[in-house]
Amino acid sequence: MPQVAARTSTRDEDAGRYQRHRTEQTLLYRIVEEYSPAFAGHLAEQGRELPAYMRREFEDYLKCGRLEHGFLRVRCESCHAEHLVAFSCKRRGFCPSCGARRMAESAALLVDKVQPEQPVRQ
Repeated sequence: MPQVAARTSTRDEDAGRYQRHRTEQTLLYRIVEEYSPAFAGHLAEQGRELPAYMRREFEDYLKCGRLEHGFLRVRCESCHAEHLVAFSCKRRGFCPSCGARRMAESAALLVDKVQPEQPVRQ
């Protein structure tokens, strides 16, 4: 029987609090940051060019979730706690956080607005 990992008490306490996603600390971010210029250079040596949409995808992904590329200051009206919320890239390519957000929004739309209140057979 598979064992279910129990949540720690500190994780339960932080469940309702906002924590900024630090994209710059992920493996995918480091790979794109390190190898995308070399990849574009390699294509240029072959007389080819990275398509503009791919170049934009890389550039926007490297700015996604980074405070230095723009943010909102959000303040709770009741407790006056403040958080900085970084802008996202809103791309459909390979940004995991934007893709997950878009997937969750689409699922919520289907469940709340599109599907009827009757059982649906797939």
